[in-house]
Amino acid sequence: MISDSVIESDCKPNRVVNVNQSDSAAILYSSGTTGRVKGVELTHRNFIALIAGIHHQSRIEIEENAAAAEPAVSLMILPLFHVFGFFMMIAAAAMGETLVLMERFDFEGMLRAVEEYKVNYMSVSPPLVVALAKSEVAAKYNLTSLRLLGCGGAPLGKEVSQRFTAKFPNVEIVQGYGLTETGGGATGMTGPDESKQFGSVGRLAENMEAKIVDPTTGAALPPGQRGELWLRGPTVMKGDAFGAIIYSCYVGDDEATAATLDQEGWLKTGDLCYFDSHGFLYIVDRLKELIKYKAYQVPPVELEQLLQLNPEIADAAVIPYPDEEAGQIPMAFVVAPYKKIRRVTFINSIPKSPAGKILRRELTNHALSGASSRL
Repeated sequence: MISDSVIESDCKPNRVVNVNQSDSAAILYSSGTTGRVKGVELTHRNFIALIAGIHHQSRIEIEENAAAAEPAVSLMILPLFHVFGFFMMIAAAAMGETLVLMERFDFEGMLRAVEEYKVNYMSVSPPLVVALAKSEVAAKYNLTSLRLLGCGGAPLGKEVSQRFTAKFPNVEIVQGYGLTETGGGATGMTGPDESKQFGSVGRLAENMEAKIVDPTTGAALPPGQRGELWLRGPTVMKGDAFGAIIYSCYVGDDEATAATLDQEGWLKTGDLCYFDSHGFLYIVDRLKELIKYKAYQVPPVELEQLLQLNPEIADAAVIPYPDEEAGQIPMAFVVAPYKKIRRVTFINSIPKSPAGKILRRELTNHALSGASSRL
């Protein structure tokens, strides 16, 4: 038996540790789909800004909708080491939500969890929205508790959103956009009116600045014109600029840091985007993944969304394929019965990151290895 006197004699005063908002709080790793994996240094200030925005938005929703005041039950199907899952875990903890975790993702297991725990919110990636919209298995489960899907990680097409809404009219889809370098938050949707802006990822988050920049000239572009999205705000990763020195935000990679964060604190996202006249952001594709077909730039995501409209196609991915005449042609990987395109490969599954982002480099290596078939 341990007496109180023993405990008191062995206890030492807690060491006081001073933590500044500029101190590092976490290192998360970028997906590495357009280069090598990089460690992103996020500070306490980054997370404070994120939580403050979540709390502010939650208060607005409660004031506008009494149902929002009901205790939230979230189902976490995203990996917690990825910024999307990490961000939503912090949000759930900050708002006092009930969080249901799946040890390993399984589509029907997810449906069972929604029914059993009366889940009303899930964070998802676009491929899961596609699967739900096409699934016949979902009808076997009671999903009436589900009210909201927060979708991110990749662009979600307008037609897929409309098909999902037609099948689940009581479930609202709100899209958002963020990067590991912004702690997961940059834009989002608020309320049912904004969620009807199909294809958009919402408006800028609190305290976030943005501009669309011509990738060639560096000039800022007006609404409606496509260019690279640049972001600046308190959630952007550690990397404050002082004179000619930028303190590392990619751990141990000063070269990547200098290429991504400019002297004024603007984060170059590498995403081809545009704002409409109402401030809604639309993600077209990754700049480095555009297909150079003759003199045209073809976003693979747009072709993938067209292919996914076909009810006989379970999933699809499009990559550039070398062509003597055109330079590059779009090549599709299709999970489906026989279909015809300029060039096609039938594959069991599309390789993706934990957040649902297509790993095009793996498909390109597969294609160039001679494993594809021309139809």
